[in-house]
Amino acid sequence: MTTVAPHRIHLPDTGEDHEVDRAWQVVVWNDPVNLMSYVVWVFRKLFGHSVEEATRLMLQVHHEGRAVVSSGPLEKAELDCHRLHHHGLWATLERA
Repeated sequence: MTTVAPHRIHLPDTGEDHEVDRAWQVVVWNDPVNLMSYVVWVFRKLFGHSVEEATRLMLQVHHEGRAVVSSGPLEKAELDCHRLHHHGLWATLERA
């Protein structure tokens, strides 16, 4: 017996957006606890940023109160946010 996948899957209308690949952003917020050098180190460690890019993002957080440090599908964004929390940074998700 052969199984054939449907060409189209109809999702119930729940009023929610069902775009599978819709991008999410990970936002890091300013806090009075973490040292600037530590935030740069975390950005480099978690996202592989250069010193210059990590410093630019850290200064954006410091001066503007927030910076988008990562984006992508929801599962990746959730993982990035969790990793930032694990390192003591305040991060949230928002739709791109």
